[in-house]
Amino acid sequence: MRAKVIPVRRSRVTHGYLRFMSEAITEVESQVITEVAHESHVYVHVTYPPGQGEMLLRIWRTTFLIDKGSSHESRLVHADNITYAPTWTIVPAGRPHTFLLIFEGLPKECTVFDLVEKIDQPGAFEIRSIRRNKSDVYRVTLDP
Repeated sequence: MRAKVIPVRRSRVTHGYLRFMSEAITEVESQVITEVAHESHVYVHVTYPPGQGEMLLRIWRTTFLIDKGSSHESRLVHADNITYAPTWTIVPAGRPHTFLLIFEGLPKECTVFDLVEKIDQPGAFEIRSIRRNKSDVYRVTLDP
């Protein structure tokens, strides 16, 4: 974030005001930089193994990573190579399907979490007790 420089006439009052504003802007920039440094995402690469016939897959926006220690829920922010419900992704027979789910960051203290698709019908994606790693990039395989 850059501060816009606005030329002003110099005077004792104006100079003091600009110095104060400069200090305030520096403090805000520092706070923004700190917040951006703490913002993170969790990447989950998912493989769905080949089925006997054609498969239909989709992901619901109500899919979360749930910290086992605090019940914190990190929401799904992006899905790649899979459609959001109610639209289906068609997977040809005999082919595995891979897709990427990107979630909000987990709390720093989190060591184990669950990936849970919260829906009111059968067939929800669930992967329990995923051990956290330093990179926050995971590869999982779902059961058909």
